[in-house]
Amino acid sequence: MRTIESYISKQMRAPIVGAILALTAIAILSQSLTQFDIIVERGQSAATFFKVTFLALPQLAGLIFPLAIFIGTLVALNRLHNDHEIVACYANGMSLWRIASPIVRFGVYITLLGLVMSLFVQPAASRIMRAELFKIKTDIIAAAVREGDFSTTLSGMTIYVQRIDQNGLLRQIFIRTPGPNGMDRTYSAREGRVVNPESGGQVLILRNGSTQQVSPQGVLNHLTFNEYSFDISQYVVSDGYLHFKDSDRFPHELFFPNRAMAWENHSWKKLLAEGHARISGPLYNLGFCLLAVVGVLGGAFSRHGYTRRITTVSFIAAGIRILGFAVEAACAGAAEANILQYAVPLGLIYFCVHTIVRNDKSAVRGKTKRLQSLSPVGGRAAA
Repeated sequence: MRTIESYISKQMRAPIVGAILALTAIAILSQSLTQFDIIVERGQSAATFFKVTFLALPQLAGLIFPLAIFIGTLVALNRLHNDHEIVACYANGMSLWRIASPIVRFGVYITLLGLVMSLFVQPAASRIMRAELFKIKTDIIAAAVREGDFSTTLSGMTIYVQRIDQNGLLRQIFIRTPGPNGMDRTYSAREGRVVNPESGGQVLILRNGSTQQVSPQGVLNHLTFNEYSFDISQYVVSDGYLHFKDSDRFPHELFFPNRAMAWENHSWKKLLAEGHARISGPLYNLGFCLLAVVGVLGGAFSRHGYTRRITTVSFIAAGIRILGFAVEAACAGAAEANILQYAVPLGLIYFCVHTIVRNDKSAVRGKTKRLQSLSPVGGRAAA
């Protein structure tokens, strides 16, 4: 029996892993489309684009894993049925629960993995992504420079860059900085690059250029240079600050927010709902795994397949997940309703287990009656 269970477990791996990879590829594509403005509008490198895209994936694991395990389990069980291997298991005396046990164990493993990702991996990755997005947002060149356009900051500095390479190199630069009594100063350079010194701020290193300024005596001072350090941060002031959203916070920050902070005190119900969603969300992995078992094996045996049952459980899965999202949204305004976030997946698990056990007992009773009818004692007793 253990050999058969091991075989069923191996047959489950490829469809589930394949479904996870396929859904992850779709998630990467959707994230890449939403983050494409990082390259187009902010002038960031492709490495930064892919970094931000992949850091967003752990947050989508709560959507990917339940769908993947549901689809993979349906595919694997349907294939085993079409190859008559499920019938062979029944013929060898295996019960429905015994057949489902390796599948349930796989669901438990995915549930534990999803819990670890939800509680620890997601907030860690989200924090790095949020810091990277904040760095992009407050990047002086991204904020003040538009390739091929003259841009003027609030401080009065005008800057023009003919081209920005993907490696961050600026080509054909012109800068005008305001001065007292109209004595502005201009800089022109063939190329330049922004560096971040340890002292803070940002410095634009200009190469192969010149600077001009009219002195108070009306004399034009002209200076050429091979390399010149221009402190650009003094002319571009950013009023933004790094703020971690509820999806970026660790469990202890969600369940025990700092009520002395204005935002956390105002949003403590939302943070609490997010914390309970992090714990209850992975339970959908086990629930959807059991629901797939019910869809194929949780009813009367059919030689023609289980298309109708599979369609039914697919609609049930979609409805259950939508209900879960609706409950999570409602709990953001009512802390006492968070118990419902556990009730939805646990109710699904109870329904599936109850269906499997009930059908298993029905199959045992039917087999017992058939044996009694075939036995001589049973036949005389029936007569």
